[in-house]
Amino acid sequence: MTIGDFERELSEQRVEQEKDAAIAAARAALTGPGLAHCEDCDRPISEARRQALPSATRCVVCQDLHEIDKRKATKWTRQ
Repeated sequence: MTIGDFERELSEQRVEQEKDAAIAAARAALTGPGLAHCEDCDRPISEARRQALPSATRCVVCQDLHEIDKRKATKWTRQ
């Protein structure tokens, strides 16, 4: 895999993540503030998290993983 292929793959992943986020936002708008279950793992989002962040669409664990992936993608595209 060349660097160009790697960058293209990261770019495609970022587009996919943005599309997923847009879908989740649209779904949240239809169902009210936030979601009761995580959009990634389908486990319940804790009541404390939903109270702290009513628009949450991911549980804490999945949100952490999402942010780590996002930082990695950003890091690779800046180099």
